[in-house]
Amino acid sequence: MFTSLSDRLTATFQNLRGKGRLSESDVNATVRDIRMALLDADVALPVVKEFTRGVRERALGSEVSQALNPGQQVVKIVNDELVKILGGETRQLQLAKNPPTVILLAGLQGSGKTTFAGKLAKLLKDQGHYPLLVAADLQRPNAVTQLEVVADRAGVVCFAPEQGNVGGHDAVTDSGEGTHSFGDPVWVAKAGVGQAKVRGYDVVIVDTAGRLAVDENLMQQARNIRDEIQPDEVLFVIDAMIGQAAVDTALAFQDGVDFTGVVLSKLDGDARGGAALSVASVTGRPIMYASIGEQTKDIEVFHPDRMASRILDMGDVLTLIEQAEKAFDQRQAAEMQRKFLADEDFTFHDFLEQMSAIKKMGNLKSLLQMMPGMGQMKEQLANFDEREFDRVEAMVRSMTPFERTHPKQINGSRRSRIAKGSGVTVSEVNQLLERFQGAQKMMRQMRKGGGMPGMPPMPGMPGPGAASKKKQVKKKGKSGNPAKRAQQEKAAAEKAEAARTASLGNAFGTPEPEQDMSDIKLPKGFEKFLDRKD
Repeated sequence: MFTSLSDRLTATFQNLRGKGRLSESDVNATVRDIRMALLDADVALPVVKEFTRGVRERALGSEVSQALNPGQQVVKIVNDELVKILGGETRQLQLAKNPPTVILLAGLQGSGKTTFAGKLAKLLKDQGHYPLLVAADLQRPNAVTQLEVVADRAGVVCFAPEQGNVGGHDAVTDSGEGTHSFGDPVWVAKAGVGQAKVRGYDVVIVDTAGRLAVDENLMQQARNIRDEIQPDEVLFVIDAMIGQAAVDTALAFQDGVDFTGVVLSKLDGDARGGAALSVASVTGRPIMYASIGEQTKDIEVFHPDRMASRILDMGDVLTLIEQAEKAFDQRQAAEMQRKFLADEDFTFHDFLEQMSAIKKMGNLKSLLQMMPGMGQMKEQLANFDEREFDRVEAMVRSMTPFERTHPKQINGSRRSRIAKGSGVTVSEVNQLLERFQGAQKMMRQMRKGGGMPGMPPMPGMPGPGAASKKKQVKKKGKSGNPAKRAQQEKAAAEKAEAARTASLGNAFGTPEPEQDMSDIKLPKGFEKFLDRKD
């Protein structure tokens, strides 16, 4: 979504590198480049003016002139201003003190309200809530059926007493003899809230009708539903690819319905992203969620600071950690830890479990883009073929249970059978087995405290160079004295166990002895991972 903007800003900041002092002309040139980048990204002009004014004032002040690295200080200022126009702080969903919490969705037709309703219901269900979807969009053809399908995919219940428009007519545009009655959406919304109270659902998500453009009939219907059910949250769903029209549409809905939060849909598209940078600043309402795909799991809580980091190609490690925590269960981690301690080899069964967990995290390209500096590897990401993971999984699943645990026993005939069963060539199977043997070798080296091949030593672990140096040292022979020899063997065993414990701590996150970390500056948001007691 922000590829073009990110590229322009990154190129702008590269011109500041290595400068020990920034002149006023340097600052003006930088601000001019930022202004052009924002305008090219379809950001609203009032937002651009406010943004560049804030950057210029801070860049010309003592904040930059007294900095040891003025270039990095300007990047920090731009990051702070981006966070500001994106809403400042993360806004969580406000749940009602007395359930059910009623959430009303509003927006234009095609903005993604119905799909988002299912995603939000799935997210809340995973958090331990019992959501109910209410089909109050009775105008759009087959909108009720679509919501029922979305609800089924999300694993939640859909309340749909009226089937709505199934004939392709529009109750608002038709008039006279052509008028069609598809039911009363206000009554459906009110009945849905009543059903939630009776049946014990603690969240109600009401999907309402939209239009291809803002009109009074649309606003009046949304106002009537809002006045009748008194929602705790009114979420305005807007297509992130809408461009300059985002601001006018958002202001129209703010005046007509007075929403409490914004949802950006289709954030995985290739548009310029101006809507995301304009709506929150112009309306004063926070962006609460981002829809990033077609599946029910493709939803994120919107964090302004993390989104600013993505735009500036600084990555989004916190979101990556959160997604990994959801995907990898504690049982698998405990089993891997047990195998590591018991000197058991990594098998293809373990490989399948880890691959399944990675798939749960979402689109792999999106995950890679959350890593800092990945914006400079666009060509490699563009050529990255996710189907390679499917081919590898097919090869592993074509193996017998014995072969998955004894890969060394896979001879020529077995490799031929695996290749035919997975639709690949024998050479691809050979390559997989070679890579797998390399992974096993790496795990053994880590178990012994030797670190990963080709990588610098980890804390408490000798590096690859240290191993080669040790080979040059002549080992002491075992003593002929039985008591002394037993003492030597005990010391060697204790040393090996200490090395294995150290490597285990680095591989599986086992805590090391407490150290004073009060002086270490951590990125905002990391504290919750350090303070966790589970």
